[in-house]
Amino acid sequence: MAELYPLADELSCSICLEPFKEPVTTPCGHNFCGSCLNETWAGPGGPYLCPHCRAVYHSRPQLRKNTVLCAVVEQFLQAELAREAPADEWTPPARAAAPTSGVWVACDHCLKEAAVKTCLVCMASFCQEHLRPHLDSPAFQDHLLQPPVADLLRRKCPQHNRLREFFCPEHSVCICHICLVEHKPCSPVSLSQASTDLETKLRHKVTVMYSQINGASRALDDVRARQQDIRAAMNKKVEQLKQEYKEMKALIEASEANATRKIKEEEKRVNAKFDTIYQALLKRKNEIQKLKEEIEAGLTKGDELEFLEKATTTKAPATTPSYFFVAVWLGLSLNPPPSVYGAGTLPTEPQVKASKLQGDSGEHGPAASTHKPLRPGKVPKDEKTTKKHPPAAPTGKTTKVPTFGAPEELVDFKQVDQEAAAKASTPKPNSEALKATVLGNFLAKSRPELLEYHIKVILDYNTAHSKVALSENYSVASVADTPQSYRPHPQRFTSCSQVLGLHCYKKGIHYWEVEMQKNNFCGVGICYGSMERKGPESRLGRNNASWCVEWFNTKISAWHNNVEKTLPSTKATRVGVLLNCDHGFIIFFAVADKVHLLYKYKVDFTEAVYPGFWVFSAGATLTICNP
Repeated sequence: MAELYPLADELSCSICLEPFKEPVTTPCGHNFCGSCLNETWAGPGGPYLCPHCRAVYHSRPQLRKNTVLCAVVEQFLQAELAREAPADEWTPPARAAAPTSGVWVACDHCLKEAAVKTCLVCMASFCQEHLRPHLDSPAFQDHLLQPPVADLLRRKCPQHNRLREFFCPEHSVCICHICLVEHKPCSPVSLSQASTDLETKLRHKVTVMYSQINGASRALDDVRARQQDIRAAMNKKVEQLKQEYKEMKALIEASEANATRKIKEEEKRVNAKFDTIYQALLKRKNEIQKLKEEIEAGLTKGDELEFLEKATTTKAPATTPSYFFVAVWLGLSLNPPPSVYGAGTLPTEPQVKASKLQGDSGEHGPAASTHKPLRPGKVPKDEKTTKKHPPAAPTGKTTKVPTFGAPEELVDFKQVDQEAAAKASTPKPNSEALKATVLGNFLAKSRPELLEYHIKVILDYNTAHSKVALSENYSVASVADTPQSYRPHPQRFTSCSQVLGLHCYKKGIHYWEVEMQKNNFCGVGICYGSMERKGPESRLGRNNASWCVEWFNTKISAWHNNVEKTLPSTKATRVGVLLNCDHGFIIFFAVADKVHLLYKYKVDFTEAVYPGFWVFSAGATLTICNP
């Protein structure tokens, strides 16, 4: 019987929305309840319109009862009752029976005994004794007898004081045979017939109501079931989000631990370097302190011979300031680090001497560091000359290296500047030729060589158009059957069914592959993050901020700045994309057993680019591959 349920709408009147009751058919072929259509066409004069198709009839059509449809409706209602009855064990309630003899009614003749019958002609009730004339005499044979009626006044017509034996359906009143004259235009029927007809109608209405209640119950159950499904789906989604954020948290914590470890290692390395510098400087300080004490002890000698012997055997102090060695160790100077002089030792003179201040390259030789000891209070000749006539400013570029407690020493980097200028003047390789060479090298690479640059592309939820469904951890994009309920976002596409990758790329070499389940009406490419998100110009390749290869039915084209380049067809369903930000080009490969060139662009990228994807037709699916 379940297959009859979808017929409920077809077997219902479109006016009252209930199963047909005495259905009639209009000339245009539509069915309605006879009473419903009569009420609709009750107005005076035409035209008459079909309530369903609005067909116009200038004269009222002659309508006849559709007996076949009436039988079908009756069978349908019986089938519905048979289907529902076993489940709920429901049957329409029976009408209450007429008052039985158990109701005590006094005899109108003796007023003592209980009446056994009521005569509707005499309008009186009689006990068994006084009823005998109605039973024995032929004169009372046509009198209608029935079980005792308690209130006979209700059966009389208040106007004519006669028994009300008829019912007028037009006025819904019970009438006597004298009232028939006034109700002649009506169609009165006997009380029994009217009672039977009304009972049938009420039973039919109760059946329809019961069917509607069952339908509402099923609808309520369906709503609850759907609500449970939604709750289960949302709980599953929440658990999935918790797992994803848990994984993201683990990745962030791992990245934080790795970065902290590298910083600690760098700190340890730098501290070790400073410890080495500190120990070397401490050793130098102790040596200078010891030499100072020896010189001071020599200066206390009063005997000239003893003084000269002591002074000539004393090692001359180093003239290089301590800061110079700190700069060397920290990489602030062009001189080699202390390790070239041996472990645990420091040079007594800088390996790179100051440039010629006096124009004589020989006076700053190694012997110049050892000078003749002087008596206390005696000033060297050269120092006197320097005080009277200070040396002229050097012609080359010089840098003053600050010292801690030592005189300032001028270091000339003229030679270093000349070498740097010579390097700068060396002609650079031809950038265009270099780009062409690198591009040729990548065009000749095999797929395993290209996979060395493979990256994992994740689709960005905030850019997906409402017709694009994302799945498989944001690695699959397809055309949705119904619009997705994405929340508004300024980066979301609103006109074209597109989605971008989550990460952008501004430098380096990157490669990814895309599998097309149905390679028609879809596209793969890249774009700047500043590309439009709405309007026709927001489609990949239709502006100067995007580059793509597009499948439009069986036609393959390359698009950029709204310029199309038709490409040869291919049976490959996988596309490889190589992005070289350093040398400015992008290559699209058809990936099968081998890789074949689809198209290439040479671009001097001015900002970071994102992977872009376009899906349009139903069934088109793009999957980010993880080889």
